Amino acid sequence: MRKIYIVGALAVLFSACKPNVAITTKPSPGTANFANYLAIGSSYTAGFSDNALTVSGQYNSYPIRLFEQFSLVGSDGPFIQPYVYSDNGYANPKLVLSHKTYCNGDYRLAPIDVPNWNADSRDSPFVSTANNGQINNIGIPRIRAVDYMVAGFPLINRWASRFYNNAANPATRPLDELSFRVRTQHPTFVTMWLGIDDVLGFALAGGQGDGTGAALPVAGNIYNSHDISNFNAFFNAYDSALNTAVSTSADGALINIPDILSLPFFNVIPVKGLNLTRRSLVDSLNAKYPSATREKAFDTGYNYFIVRDHNGNVRQAVPGELILMTTPVDSILCASWGGWNPIPEEYVITTEEQQQIQTAISTFNGHIFNRAQLFNLAYVDMHNYLTSFPSGFSYNGIKYSTDFVSGGTISLDGIHPTQRGYALIANKIIMAINDHYKATIPQTDVNKYRGITFP
Repeated sequence: MRKIYIVGALAVLFSACKPNVAITTKPSPGTANFANYLAIGSSYTAGFSDNALTVSGQYNSYPIRLFEQFSLVGSDGPFIQPYVYSDNGYANPKLVLSHKTYCNGDYRLAPIDVPNWNADSRDSPFVSTANNGQINNIGIPRIRAVDYMVAGFPLINRWASRFYNNAANPATRPLDELSFRVRTQHPTFVTMWLGIDDVLGFALAGGQGDGTGAALPVAGNIYNSHDISNFNAFFNAYDSALNTAVSTSADGALINIPDILSLPFFNVIPVKGLNLTRRSLVDSLNAKYPSATREKAFDTGYNYFIVRDHNGNVRQAVPGELILMTTPVDSILCASWGGWNPIPEEYVITTEEQQQIQTAISTFNGHIFNRAQLFNLAYVDMHNYLTSFPSGFSYNGIKYSTDFVSGGTISLDGIHPTQRGYALIANKIIMAINDHYKATIPQTDVNKYRGITFP
């Protein structure tokens, strides 16, 4: 992901209060077998947070929270993750909240790369010493479902190359790694959360790719990371991974794709963010842009930005369009982006591109739901769950939302959860498992974990 620059009003975190959850029901696994748990997925599964993979992120991943609760109903353990060596970020620096001086002299809190980051020895492979190399979390940042069929994938993904069993073999696919883990570890319960990155790459690129669901591979089974994954390729790859995952007759849960456009990354910079304070600026812009290129005349106060869309048209943005959080704020403040100069198309998601994203999510989620029913697995509707976050809710007296920084659930990259966010995700998964398998697995106490760390 590209480096994030953002200006925002930051609120203090709510202080944690003493948990008031009282467990009154004896923990029970119901009809499921949690003896050996395997987590399959992408960035969220790996514990990615603040735009990087860190050891603290891994220690607070939702699979770890699940294993802790599964251990109360018969999970034997251990639960092994391929830990990185640093809390500063692998294979790129994490974001921290610090003071930043902008081109107009403003001095504000903003996410910046952690100071003095360097790669040192973090490329060293991870070797598990437990049970002949057992690894229970094979979540890989940025992996798509369609990547499961790509030969040589660990050669192009540094997170995979750190621990894949046969990483140096140019024929190795993620599907082969999954098959190896299933054959050697015989999981009795699996969670699978694939599909987010099959849509997210298109959104992060501002829709600068094929959004039709009919994209063709650029070579072999490799698809452009800026395209929405080909629908049929997604179906085939997802089914191959799922068939492999449950080949030991494992129980499990399938997690669907959230509404990524509801995340802060796509909502922090308002599309109506052009603040005109002088009448001369208003008059100049009205003269520069004829009525055919704008929805309404410019006026003092806040106006819709001028953007360039994916068709190359320079025009005023319309309500509902989105400006990415990666948009350089200095360019808005001092280079007249959004006013005299249009915001480039790679930072803008038009209403048409949003419809393509929502269509893809709906299509993929329909397939995931169908497979959960076909294989009699728990279905975790994370789409509806995360969609409810923006309005806010309380957990044990603490209010949470997806508000950037102050909401406590989404990290500084605007996409991936905080420790508290991952704990909330774990609880949603537990609720679905309890319902499907008639289990009584206790939820984790979300308030024990961190939100955003202030300087």
